[in-house]
Amino acid sequence: MLESLLIAIQAEAKRASFPLDSEVYTAVGKDPTYPILFAGNLKAEICFFGRDLGKDEVLAGQPLYGASGTLVRQGFYKGIHGKVAPNKQELASVCERILLTNTVPYKPPGNKAYTQEVKERFRPFIERLLVLNWQGKQIITLGTEAFKWYSPYGSKGEVKSFFERGDRYQSQLTVTLVASDEQGLQHQRRVTLLPLPHPSPLNQKYYAQFPQLLQQRLDQCEF
Repeated sequence: MLESLLIAIQAEAKRASFPLDSEVYTAVGKDPTYPILFAGNLKAEICFFGRDLGKDEVLAGQPLYGASGTLVRQGFYKGIHGKVAPNKQELASVCERILLTNTVPYKPPGNKAYTQEVKERFRPFIERLLVLNWQGKQIITLGTEAFKWYSPYGSKGEVKSFFERGDRYQSQLTVTLVASDEQGLQHQRRVTLLPLPHPSPLNQKYYAQFPQLLQQRLDQCEF
């Protein structure tokens, strides 16, 4: 089922052009149309959900692998072991306990977010990953774009109004994801969203606070 999902995503990528940083892929000998869909364990209780891929992610073939992803992975490691991972090999062990994915499984040119049109093109495939392949129910979203991707799954205006709350990085929101399988049958999964700011050094308002905010989130999770 997972292999057929990857094939379907690649077919959609080839069907019509969209902004794609092809040079980054070809520089490391990778096919730009082949999706980098997720890393980690599909049986994990927690999913970290980001915006899109960066150069480091393309090189590694994993979402959330660069500077921001390392902050997330170190935070999760610390949440488990109470200390910072001593090396990259040990840090990689967090992938046994989490799922890492994005709104779109491709890298846009530069650091510009994908348009809503592109996100909608690939939405059905991300839905299938989260509803039909992943077994968890807790999603920590990273940044505004990642959280608002879930707008269709709440009641009208619910996700938007939640994100406008002053306590959005401490509170939780439950929504119902919907996905269609290869036969067109619909499936649902109730998930809890736990938004966090994006852990980018460019996010001056929250970057220094991110490790503490992440630990607070993990204290609310079961894993």
